[in-house]
Amino acid sequence: MSGDIHIRKDGRAGRITLTRPKALNALSYDMAMAIEAALDDWRDDAEVALVLINAEGDKAFCAGGDIQQLYDTGRAGDFAFGRRFWADEYRLNAKIAEYPKPYVALMQGFVMGGGVGISCHGSHRVACESTQVAMPECGIGLVPDVGGSLLLARAPGRMGEYLGTTGTRMGPDDAIYSGFADVYVPQLKWGDLIAALVETGDPAVIDAATETPPTGNLRGIESQVAAHFGGERLGDIVNSLRAEDSEFTAQALKALSRGSPLSMACAVEMIHRLRGSDADIRRALGLEYRFTYRAMEEGDFLEGIRAAIIDKDRDPHWQHALDSLPGTAVASMLMPLGADALTFEREATT
Repeated sequence: MSGDIHIRKDGRAGRITLTRPKALNALSYDMAMAIEAALDDWRDDAEVALVLINAEGDKAFCAGGDIQQLYDTGRAGDFAFGRRFWADEYRLNAKIAEYPKPYVALMQGFVMGGGVGISCHGSHRVACESTQVAMPECGIGLVPDVGGSLLLARAPGRMGEYLGTTGTRMGPDDAIYSGFADVYVPQLKWGDLIAALVETGDPAVIDAATETPPTGNLRGIESQVAAHFGGERLGDIVNSLRAEDSEFTAQALKALSRGSPLSMACAVEMIHRLRGSDADIRRALGLEYRFTYRAMEEGDFLEGIRAAIIDKDRDPHWQHALDSLPGTAVASMLMPLGADALTFEREATT
């Protein structure tokens, strides 16, 4: 196993540990595929009663995907690598959501982007005092993906639109309230919790360690979010926020001013399409893939990465301004892909 990830069987558990804390455990393509291979191996292994994923370091469980290679290939005009990366990563996300055995994720520090995809679809999601969950993709010209659009669509009220467009970070209580985590266990208890999970293979042992987290911020702004983020389109949300002079609206508008207007508008539309009882992980990932398939060639992704990661000037030049986004732009990015649609099948190798 590479130095970036440690996969093994330990007692009754299949163990996955991300081991690149200096990089905030950013998820590379090879790491994602190693996780998928392990899940395939353990599916019918009678010795493995549950899967336990955690990470080294205090700062992050996983702060996102390793996007340097995506940027480099995209800038070179090679869009195939990114499309394969996303298709394979999304297959893993679906596999986690549909896994027949308990999947326990211990989520300390930053849990963002790709980190959400390998933790928040699990059956048992454990937050602690340092947990900071977010879907900040609109800030780099993407949309909340890795199945995050489905979690946002299922969040209370209009919280999904708010979290998806602003990239607001959620502490442990906020993450539980919004449906990105299940329980709160102080990190001091994690050593004993891991030992009990490994020994018993029974996720019920989590219950004995669970505590009530400190109250977060989101519950207190639910009515304001509902009042301003219920519009049909991004423009409706912006107009509503501009019509009220308050600390909440000022902070929300500031956050929206940083994201790609195209990405934020598509995020709102995706959440609306997925909200409802008939939505599932595969439908969400398929919709996300429509956007990410086009993200480099037609979207703001490469410019967003340049501004945030490469040049770090924090001054992205988006294709569209917040007030001049064509009505056809969202429809164009989310059109069905036909023969290129996400299939959740491995690409044949020669």
